[in-house]
Amino acid sequence: MMIRDTRLKTSLLRGLSITLLGLTLLSPAAYSADKAPLTLYNGQHKEVGDELAKAFEAKTGIHVNVRKGSSNQLASQVVEEGDRSPADVIYTEESPPLNKLGEQGLLAKIDASTLDVLPKDYVGSKGDWMGVTARTRVVAFNPKLIAEKDLPKSVLDFAGPEWQGKVGFVPTSGAFQEQAVAIIKLHGREAAEEWLTGLRAFGKVYSNNMVALKAVENGEVATVLVNNYYWFALKKEKTNLDSQLHYFTNGDAGGLITVSSAAALKSSKHPKEAQQLLAFMTSEEGQRVITNTSAEYPLRKGMESNRGLKPFSELQPPKVTPADLGNAEEALDLERDVGLN
Repeated sequence: MMIRDTRLKTSLLRGLSITLLGLTLLSPAAYSADKAPLTLYNGQHKEVGDELAKAFEAKTGIHVNVRKGSSNQLASQVVEEGDRSPADVIYTEESPPLNKLGEQGLLAKIDASTLDVLPKDYVGSKGDWMGVTARTRVVAFNPKLIAEKDLPKSVLDFAGPEWQGKVGFVPTSGAFQEQAVAIIKLHGREAAEEWLTGLRAFGKVYSNNMVALKAVENGEVATVLVNNYYWFALKKEKTNLDSQLHYFTNGDAGGLITVSSAAALKSSKHPKEAQQLLAFMTSEEGQRVITNTSAEYPLRKGMESNRGLKPFSELQPPKVTPADLGNAEEALDLERDVGLN
């Protein structure tokens, strides 16, 4: 009887040892079985959302299901879903979709500790959405076709007949539409309508920013209006580029700063974890994950890009904040009026 008991104890101890060994070998994610996963609606570039989700799970053990779509599409989906939305956090390529959701009362207040690390100009006026990273509008030009000294002093000047076939733009781009709103804020609706009308008459329309940038790179058009980070993405891919960037100064609308943005939904079933994800996005680690994937400016105070961007402090943007841009419907209306969409 004693021998049998001894064998039983030995067997139990061996089993316990194997179980403990197995637990020590588990990855951090294995400990998150009791942590509810989050759902991120990602309107940013796919690789940015995926890398962010991976880094957040490694840090916290909280898995993030990423659903990719365009920023406007995902914002419309949130409106349609209402309280039934499975989304906890929405991450957009620009701020107007979140301004729109905020106007409808669908966003939760962001923790003050998260917002405190960001410049106030890049936070929603109600504290319910935040800029995550920034980019600036620029002119990409091909010096084989035009010298930088011959570029106009203002982005408004591209609307003239002397630029016939020499300037490309992407009217469906959210950042282009934000630029149109900035012109409305700075110069009035009539000036913005004249600008869009001129571009439609004399410019070349492209389907997306990378297509436009490659057109100037290949010498198909002299200049294009784009965000700066597309040029750096192409440079990473090709190393040497023929095109260069021109930055508008003196508060011109051509140098508008726009932001990729994020917010937690009021309907989230996991509000604490959603706030954790937002805090991670503004942490040094989170900002580096994002800016190493996409050549944008970190917005966390005191951080600088390590991607060779023109220093953020040297930019001379117009005094138009993302909150000032609202939901960008003014630009969409104008584009319809002049036949651009």
